Amino acid sequence: MSLTGPRSLFAKALEEGFAVGAFNINNMETVQGILQAAEDERSPVILQVSKGARGYAGRAYLHKMVEAASAEIGIPFVLHLDHGADFDICKSCIDDGFTSVMIDGSHLPFEENIALTRRVVEYAHERGVWVEAELGRLAGMEEAVSSRESVYTDPDEAEMFVARSGCDSLAIAIGTSHGACKFAGEAILDFKRLDVLAQRLPGVPLVLHGASSVPQDTVAVVNAHGGAVAGASGVPEELLKRAAVSAICKINIDTDLRLAVTAAIRTVLTEEPGVFDPRIYFAAGRESVRSMVRHKIRDVLGSAGKA
Repeated sequence: MSLTGPRSLFAKALEEGFAVGAFNINNMETVQGILQAAEDERSPVILQVSKGARGYAGRAYLHKMVEAASAEIGIPFVLHLDHGADFDICKSCIDDGFTSVMIDGSHLPFEENIALTRRVVEYAHERGVWVEAELGRLAGMEEAVSSRESVYTDPDEAEMFVARSGCDSLAIAIGTSHGACKFAGEAILDFKRLDVLAQRLPGVPLVLHGASSVPQDTVAVVNAHGGAVAGASGVPEELLKRAAVSAICKINIDTDLRLAVTAAIRTVLTEEPGVFDPRIYFAAGRESVRSMVRHKIRDVLGSAGKA
């Protein structure tokens, strides 16, 4: 199936009470693992590309891998720019055929965020491309995301922001964070704030960033095979399941896939020290991604069978 935009996927998610998983891609194996899992579960899915991924894999390489996948996969999927830092990278991805882009002006003053988002919206909508924006800031660090101070999204500002910027979906801050260490104490998401945001923005798909669960069994495998991932903690899956049946239509997951790949490759290389064929340990990494994404689709997002 050819690439699609998020509009119909999010409309169905809002109506039927599930969320679409947005998984970051960095190489061929992650692309294959994610899409194979989505096809296994007959689930819509979003492939996300960050600035760092474009720099690592190459702008053309990632796009061509996705093109190849579209000829082989029978489920709808979206190609999305994650955390676009400025107009130029959003324009570049739109021109390259992305069906969705995120402009992240959350670090800017409110009026500047509106102005930047509006500029991207005008360019994108002329070309039929969806625009996600962000209001409120998440703790943690993920590539170009530099805010370490969590500032929750204000419902009054959110209503004004969406109306004036024209964005199609809004990433909100209700307690999640980027990276592998998300909570110093008890994991809490502000569901009361989420309910108010949903009431103030009826029909607007809301997005949850920084939503990896950092499964401790996977962390344990990494550490048992020479890793040193200390103090890692994520968002409990029960909280994410609750968010997925609300106005949250898109849930971003990246760290969990990185851990899955690392656990699989470390296991092969330590338990089979004679292996030096990259195809063997990369295949293990791909299968680990596939298993992780299938779990998220079935047991967290509720999107199985929704394609």
